[in-house]
Amino acid sequence: MEAPVRQQSFVGKKMNKQLTGKREDGPLHLAAREGDLGLVVQILSKCGEAELNELLSKQNHMGETALYLAADGGYVDLVKEMMKYYDVGSAGIKARNGCDAFHIASKQGHLEVLKVLMEAIPELSMTVDLTNTTALHIAAAQGHTEVVSFLLETGCSLVSIARSNGKTALHSAARKGHLEVIQALLSKDTGIALRRDNKGQTALHMAVKGQNVELVGELAKADPSVINVVDNKGNTALHVATGKGHAQIVQTLLSHKGVAKTIINRSGESVFDTAEKSGHTKIATILAEHGIQSAKSMKPPTMNPNRELKQTVSEIKHEVHDQLKQTRQTRKQVHGMVKRLSKMHLEGLNNAINSTTVVAVLIATVAFAAIFTVPGQYPDPEKPLPRGFSPGEANIAPKPEFLVFFIFDSFALFISLAVVVVQTSIVVVEREAKEKMMSIINKLMWMACVMISVSFLALSYIIVGKEEKWLAIGVTAIGTVIMGMTLGTMCYWMVVQRVEASKHRRSLRRSSMSTNSHSLSCSHSHSPSFSVISDSELLNTEYKSKKVYAI
Repeated sequence: MEAPVRQQSFVGKKMNKQLTGKREDGPLHLAAREGDLGLVVQILSKCGEAELNELLSKQNHMGETALYLAADGGYVDLVKEMMKYYDVGSAGIKARNGCDAFHIASKQGHLEVLKVLMEAIPELSMTVDLTNTTALHIAAAQGHTEVVSFLLETGCSLVSIARSNGKTALHSAARKGHLEVIQALLSKDTGIALRRDNKGQTALHMAVKGQNVELVGELAKADPSVINVVDNKGNTALHVATGKGHAQIVQTLLSHKGVAKTIINRSGESVFDTAEKSGHTKIATILAEHGIQSAKSMKPPTMNPNRELKQTVSEIKHEVHDQLKQTRQTRKQVHGMVKRLSKMHLEGLNNAINSTTVVAVLIATVAFAAIFTVPGQYPDPEKPLPRGFSPGEANIAPKPEFLVFFIFDSFALFISLAVVVVQTSIVVVEREAKEKMMSIINKLMWMACVMISVSFLALSYIIVGKEEKWLAIGVTAIGTVIMGMTLGTMCYWMVVQRVEASKHRRSLRRSSMSTNSHSLSCSHSHSPSFSVISDSELLNTEYKSKKVYAI
């Protein structure tokens, strides 16, 4: 039996090591994850002040700090010890899921951990994530009644804080069907029963989507007027419950006095129409018994012409406002994309400039060194100079191949040095100027590469000798093919890029002219879309046609 136990232990250690590597946990993370108080104290006591701050703020692959892991595990004593070293900034560090230590403790329902955190840093109770979600929202959604009661006792206005979608903690608890949480929240502030989210829905709208009849009654009892509140689509809680097919909840709502039975939503449907449309015949029968009819059967209320005109204008105003709001959001997104792409383009240019400088320095170094390390060396100074030679002259100097090498190597040297001088002396700020300068420098670097290649090939004919001349010819053929294909492809890309850019500019002119002529006849209905099209075309013209930069 010992062998399987050892094997399981080995497998467990191996899996733990793999998980640790993937999580990128440090020693303090591992100790906090296991709840090892002694090891945590030992690690923290050996650190200096600078190292301690870095260790406490260190995040693993999931963005979790050691305090986050301790709070997640519910280790009260460990959290109490660690809070001696944390301040409000490091304790409020959020993981990749948007939660900090206080949020995760609320989610897990660790009440004692929350008490320790609150006692050390009371400000943690007011921290929010990217969607403006507080610890109260999380605890209410999870149904942790004791945690909710504790947070409400802090005296903060957490109960009235809404998320970015407009939902309060009451909305979250109502949607999940947590009755005791609902009762605790309403005991703090009954007015939140009328709070509406961005869709215009109250907590009662959320509650009727579930099956908890008692919870629906609790919300309706808190403020009876909430039963007739309509959302942005004109639906009351009775409409929503009918659409979901919850017969018991429908009966509960109808049992309350003052429930409106003649409300018609924006789709022109009464509650009875919603039941028939959804195929809930049982609910339709219940509604009919309570005197609720279809919208067609209801007598249209006599409306004052002025009031009707005012209502029509108001509806048009809301629709135009929604369209303008959507247009502004679209334009903001497009401009944000333009800024990000422009930043990427500028970074690419800067990287290309830096790389070109390094390559130019390398070519200049190679070209300079090559002229003084020619093969064949020099005549022996202790012996008489051969006829026609002067002191310091290389043995291969009279050969025509060396002359070709010398000329092209010199060109490569001075072209590279010119590029280095330009790059280190001129500071260009504007993007267009950087593109022009980069285009010129690239052409010079092409020439330098060709020159250094020719120098190499010319010298190869001397090195291999007459008997092995075929080697130099082979290298020349291979080098010519590679350089020719490379430069030919680059020239092709350059021509294609300029042709596409020219096409896009012509297309933009034609589309802008047609849009302008069309907007003259339909200015009121198409003015929002015109601005969006202009931004999109701007984005396409600036970047879609420029797939290759600085050629």
